[in-house]
Amino acid sequence: MFTGTYTAIVTPFKNGALDETALERLVKLQIKGGVDGIVPVGTTGESPTVDCEEHLEIIALTVKCVAGKVKVLAGTGANSTSEAIYLTREAEKIGADGSLQVAPYYNKPSQEGLFQHFRAIARETKLPIVLYSIPGRCGVEIGVETVRRLAAECKNIIGIKEAGGSCDRVSQLRAALGPKFTIMSGDDSLTLPFMAVGAQGVISVSSNVIPREVAQMVSAFARGDAKRASQLHAKFYPVFKDLFLETNPVPVKAALAMMGLIAEEYRLPLVKMSVANREKLRKTLKACGILK
Repeated sequence: MFTGTYTAIVTPFKNGALDETALERLVKLQIKGGVDGIVPVGTTGESPTVDCEEHLEIIALTVKCVAGKVKVLAGTGANSTSEAIYLTREAEKIGADGSLQVAPYYNKPSQEGLFQHFRAIARETKLPIVLYSIPGRCGVEIGVETVRRLAAECKNIIGIKEAGGSCDRVSQLRAALGPKFTIMSGDDSLTLPFMAVGAQGVISVSSNVIPREVAQMVSAFARGDAKRASQLHAKFYPVFKDLFLETNPVPVKAALAMMGLIAEEYRLPLVKMSVANREKLRKTLKACGILK
């Protein structure tokens, strides 16, 4: 269900509050660029620093702006199971098409704890659920066997966003879960290698900036045009890398601000890029034809 290119969209702020006009503008540009879906309030959407009311407001506005044209895979994970259940139930009421559930962060549960956490959430919603394994941020990986158990017991757990940086793990997941289970890359620079061993697309940060190009790269590879996909990967690889010069979403919001699409505003503890990294990012965006 959730394959192709999904944009992990930023949350634009203005004077400390959600900039609704900017979010609507970004969503429309994503749809125009040909992405398959939007992921609001993920890591890129600064989910750790929005409160519950804002979290749901962002999902609701995204659903409204999308108007059924693409899917909305709402970030509703949390390190508290009860909070994740609450956000997921509310997202279902709002009209999201699915839920992205990140591994609980900081509290580092065991694999059994992860299993029970995700199973508890899945039992409280009819929404399709995509798990999100990103050990670099969460301190824990959702084990392949845990994913297999969850998919076997919870029919609405239908996929995983894999951000562990390993093609081996994608191969292991595909072998354990079979062809129907969705695997999405969580790293722009690894999208093509991951797709080569069984992933079916990307939940992308870079597509905030270049939605059409990322969507074309993914669709080219999916239809068997590896040459075209590789050309796009090579051209925009510097963007894929430099959008992670500092902690996501700082560079991508800086890029969008350079493009005149949002105000460059973050919430503490995130701050603006260093001068040196900002200049490096600007040069990359110019070299790739994104900035004049």
